[in-house]
Amino acid sequence: MGSRKRGFAKLAVTFRYASDGDIRLLAELNRQLIDDERSSNAMSVSELEARMRGWLATHYRAVLFEVGSKLVAYALFRSSEEGVYLRQFFVVRSHRRQGLGRQAIELLRASVVPKGASLTVDVLVHNTGGIGFWRALGFRDHAISLRVSN
Repeated sequence: MGSRKRGFAKLAVTFRYASDGDIRLLAELNRQLIDDERSSNAMSVSELEARMRGWLATHYRAVLFEVGSKLVAYALFRSSEEGVYLRQFFVVRSHRRQGLGRQAIELLRASVVPKGASLTVDVLVHNTGGIGFWRALGFRDHAISLRVSN
């Protein structure tokens, strides 16, 4: 079966670095990501937009993945001496289960992540779909974060 899962032909995924004009779109996609992973983050799209603007003005970069002119995913990441930390990755809901997320991560690793660098992503423990996705791409458990609320 390979990349032709469930009868879908392999589509060519490309990427471009996000610009200031993409910040609102990134914030809206971030809100969808928060909803899908059932995060406790209650920030509004406007608040997420301000946060995204701050991140992109400092150490983070974002890439938008496209098939033709259609947006299919985005990634927000930062590089450090320890490797690349993938803070956010989101596949647009209507483009899931077609192998596009896999292609996007493969493209990110081939074109953005320096050769030999590690790529780390955090996944909420209750997000079993996300955990399965990352493990299917070869990611392995690295750390466990524990939290208590007062």
